[in-house]
Amino acid sequence: MTRALLGLDQGTVARARELAAAAAAPVIELAKAHTTVAVERATLRLAGITGADSTHRAGDVPWVNRVVDTVRDHCGLEQGSLLPVFHALREHDLGTLTELAEATAAGQVRFALPEGKDRDRAAKAARSAVGKGMRQVDRSRAQRAKLVEKIGDPQQRPWIYLIVATGDIDEDVVQACNAARAGADIIAVIRSTGQSLLDYVPEGATHRGFAGTYATQENFRIMRAALDEVSKEVGRYIRLTNYASGLCMPEIAVLGGLERLDMMLNDCMYGILFRDINPIRTFVDQRFSRQVHARAGIIINTGEDNYLTTDDAVDAAHTVTVSQLLNERFAHEAGLPDELLGLGHAFEINPDLPDSFRMELAHALLAREVFPDAPLKWMPPTKHMTGDVFRGHLLDGFFNLAGVLTGQSILLVGMMTEAVVTPFLSDRDLAVANVRYVLNAAGNLAEDFRPAPDGFIVKRAHLVLDEAVGLLERIGRDGLLKAIAEGTFGLMKRPPEGGKGADGVVVKAEEYYNPAIEMLETGATK
Repeated sequence: MTRALLGLDQGTVARARELAAAAAAPVIELAKAHTTVAVERATLRLAGITGADSTHRAGDVPWVNRVVDTVRDHCGLEQGSLLPVFHALREHDLGTLTELAEATAAGQVRFALPEGKDRDRAAKAARSAVGKGMRQVDRSRAQRAKLVEKIGDPQQRPWIYLIVATGDIDEDVVQACNAARAGADIIAVIRSTGQSLLDYVPEGATHRGFAGTYATQENFRIMRAALDEVSKEVGRYIRLTNYASGLCMPEIAVLGGLERLDMMLNDCMYGILFRDINPIRTFVDQRFSRQVHARAGIIINTGEDNYLTTDDAVDAAHTVTVSQLLNERFAHEAGLPDELLGLGHAFEINPDLPDSFRMELAHALLAREVFPDAPLKWMPPTKHMTGDVFRGHLLDGFFNLAGVLTGQSILLVGMMTEAVVTPFLSDRDLAVANVRYVLNAAGNLAEDFRPAPDGFIVKRAHLVLDEAVGLLERIGRDGLLKAIAEGTFGLMKRPPEGGKGADGVVVKAEEYYNPAIEMLETGATK
């Protein structure tokens, strides 16, 4: 839906984008000047390190963690991890990175920064290894395009997005395939509670998650293979979503690129605000992860809907627009085009307020017209779900109608038992039926929808845009990090020096070497 129904002043929209770019610029420079343990681990995963040390008394420790932590102890990460790693590989005459990791765990390797010809040889070997991983990401992207062309895309928009969250990857597969048969176009596998705060990625298939299933490379592979099979059965390519967020954001982005995930939740501020992860760590990690997503052709989903669960959806509507503009700027700088920018927003106004539905339409139309080429992700009501399943089902129906009327791209299926229990399969079936009914009965209603030029919906949208510009002007004066520290978004106050994972941030030296970053920026393959 690209028709201009709100009569927005394009000068104001352009001004908002200019202000967002100015606010983002210092943070982008900050991100470029730092690396993190997660960026280094992600790069080594591209270079081919897999597996975990199963002998550790506390449980499996991924080899990438073993290696990066040891490199940091021996010679620091200011110049990156690849030069010491590939220098040690040659010095110890080891055949594979796994052998190097095993020797590292056994205390048999002393990492050092190579110089002269040794440095050149290490750099060449590192670039070759990373290039192999990058080419696998490229092959996964090409395979997606081939399958979409062969099997076909869903005929209707918005795409129907459904969550599975059993904790057991095998049970997730059963639910995901049945959801696809019932009409879902996108399957999101919710992560186990607290995984975003783990500073490592678990290894292998998992069966004991909590309110979700662990994001691992093997779980990605299993679910993608199952969805490929059901895609052939239902005659449309079923997309797979997971979460590239938290302390392992770059690593999960790489694993998603390698295993052909199609969408990933990846927001510039969510981890800061709602998981209390250090702001600098988050901005460094999100830049690298978004570069990976751009290379892999993965649609990111941002998290603005979360602001409205902690702040008032009417008073804070403009903070959603501001965050969308910031997310857009950070994404563009990292190489993500509009067609991969699934900006988030939500249907979270108190339904008891007069004209609540009209305000929801205003906010949804504003997002659609400010970002006409982005695959917007529209989130269902959660905050004001009360346990009254009949009222909840009606609210979800209004949410679905708003999504259709305003041309949303991705519609997350709302559940009538939201915030009461983990929805049963029967709940999910009724919820999908709700969406199908609205799409069938009113899917083309947008052709007839014309808000009055001087009416409530248009005026509300203009007001929210003006408030967004005002807030961006303040952020431009004070700085984005200060705005976050003051609780501007979602009422969460997060100072730049605080939060989890701050000790994993490293200032780059002038000699810092990471061929993955250059390949991601230039499109090189070797």
